Amino acid sequence: MDLGLAGRTAFVAASSQGLGYACARSLARESVAVTLNGRDGDKLARAVDALQDDLPGAALAWVAADLTTAEGRAAVVAAVPDADILVTNNAGPPPGQLADWDEDALVGALRANAVPAVELMRHYLPGMRARGFGRVVNITSAMVKSPAADMGLSTSARAALTAISKSVSVAVAPDGVTVNNLLPERFDTPRQEFMVRRRMAAEGIDRDEARRRIAATIAAGRLGRPEELGDACAFLCSAQAGYISGQNLQLDGGSYRGLV
Repeated sequence: MDLGLAGRTAFVAASSQGLGYACARSLARESVAVTLNGRDGDKLARAVDALQDDLPGAALAWVAADLTTAEGRAAVVAAVPDADILVTNNAGPPPGQLADWDEDALVGALRANAVPAVELMRHYLPGMRARGFGRVVNITSAMVKSPAADMGLSTSARAALTAISKSVSVAVAPDGVTVNNLLPERFDTPRQEFMVRRRMAAEGIDRDEARRRIAATIAAGRLGRPEELGDACAFLCSAQAGYISGQNLQLDGGSYRGLV
């Protein structure tokens, strides 16, 4: 299927690895000019080189910036003044419990997992609306709908982003702009490797067993592949998805037990 994205431009946050990288790859494959982002310039450059080798001729650029800071966001805006597609993403805070979630922790979670996305939307949405086309995709978490006891900090910040994104989606819909969220669960990424090692230490098991136990929590019986989320992102950005907005798409191997 031709997604009708050739010649469009995209900025993909936190895309030097993992799910952000997968989204950048899927968009670049559709002939979108993609700017990738990460904190570590060397790592980011290597990621872009690998993507260029994978997709010869792809229009790729990168900007090293920490999106949790005003300076970092200013660097992004200077490098990418306008974009047709915005994919927001950032690593979540560590697991914990209520005793860990003081004011500094709460503010830090919002600064990492809500503020950057909202600030970038504030910058890019006016141009999208003026042109009559725009796509915003926020990579959040399945925990928004089904929180785990130790993930309350991450869930709270991502739920805040979910709420404001829904409000924004209603305002921009008449202008041909959509705002949607991807809710991943248990994808085979560096973040999941962190969870594997945490489980190894907590349960005294080896890596293979830790991965097996984590996969067993998913209805599909396996971890998700990053490219599966990347392709879902590309579809939500497509011309065909113009009537899909304000939605939270679960990518969890069928694990969510709710109806809505």
